[in-house]
Amino acid sequence: MFSSNSVTVKESFLGFLDVNDTTGKGLFDITVEELKSLGLELDDMRGQGYDNGANMKGKHEGVQSRFLNENPKAFYTPCGCHSLNLTLYDIATFYKGKSFFGKIQHMSTIFANSNNRWLILKDNIKSWSLKSLSQTRWESRVESVKVIKLQLADVREALLEVGEKDGDLAIADEATTIAKNIGFDFLLSIIIWYEVLDKVNIVSKRLQSKDMHLEIAIKEIKRLIDFFKKFRENGFSKAIDEAEKIAFEMGIDPIFAQKRIIKRKKQSDECSSSQEASFTPQ
Repeated sequence: MFSSNSVTVKESFLGFLDVNDTTGKGLFDITVEELKSLGLELDDMRGQGYDNGANMKGKHEGVQSRFLNENPKAFYTPCGCHSLNLTLYDIATFYKGKSFFGKIQHMSTIFANSNNRWLILKDNIKSWSLKSLSQTRWESRVESVKVIKLQLADVREALLEVGEKDGDLAIADEATTIAKNIGFDFLLSIIIWYEVLDKVNIVSKRLQSKDMHLEIAIKEIKRLIDFFKKFRENGFSKAIDEAEKIAFEMGIDPIFAQKRIIKRKKQSDECSSSQEASFTPQ
């Protein structure tokens, strides 16, 4: 809205649309139809924003590209919070991430399915819910990580008790295996992931607040990037210090598991003296 003296930015909720065809074309057609019924001209469109679904952001068949074909000035901006989640997803689907979150998911499943769950879980664990892990909102997994990080010794004790008392042999065996595999690597992972997920979750919630302004949003993202830059420099060493303290309290050796070294097959043009890249478990 504007007058000769001032400009006022106004956001209006227009309503929900019943959609049967969720392809890019289907969503585009029903949106165009709704805009026309409201008397809004496509030529006046200057921006559009959606999540990162292929039917929305697709460069050729997505809704945003179809609007751009009609009006090149309709600048597309992807959802910032969804983009943050996709970044976390890329990190978490790396080998170490998949192994870590898989273990947490198994813990949650064991406590949910254990026949003796109310007898086995101590009072200080029952007050927390070992929540299932969201498939999309990756930063929300901070709650699942937090539950275990703050009471890891009790969680391990409960897992061992499930292993001893649960009537389902499959659940009992899995609980015992996970409890015995809670080593220094896992302690370090849970500290690092909690730090990362907590910082991203805070920014994600702020970006979704109804009074968020673009200038503040940019500052929030820059602060998050600065956090990752600093964490890359000194976060690992600090996480190791914290993990060593927890390991001492739990009676866990503060050493990394030594994996069998897999030697790379030499190419025909390599001499036998070629140096193999060697990395410590740390």
